[in-house]
Amino acid sequence: MLDELLEFYGTECVHCQEMRPFVERLEKEEGVKVKRIEVWHNSENLRLMKEYDKEYCGGVPFFFNTGTGKWVCGFTTYEKLKDWAKRE
Repeated sequence: MLDELLEFYGTECVHCQEMRPFVERLEKEEGVKVKRIEVWHNSENLRLMKEYDKEYCGGVPFFFNTGTGKWVCGFTTYEKLKDWAKRE
């Protein structure tokens, strides 16, 4: 499996919406792609989030880096999101 940057979110989630500009900036400035996965209206996606979450967060937004195992829970700063996306 390729390393992926995953963003689990809920459509109506205010904090998820507040993170969108940071994710878009990260993709543009760092040349990465964050895969968005909606969980509030998709039970299969919710199951997938629970597999990655392992009780780190328990909600959205939840960011998981499959390459490093790093995760971010909830609203955060751009710098923390950028650090999460790094390959090392």
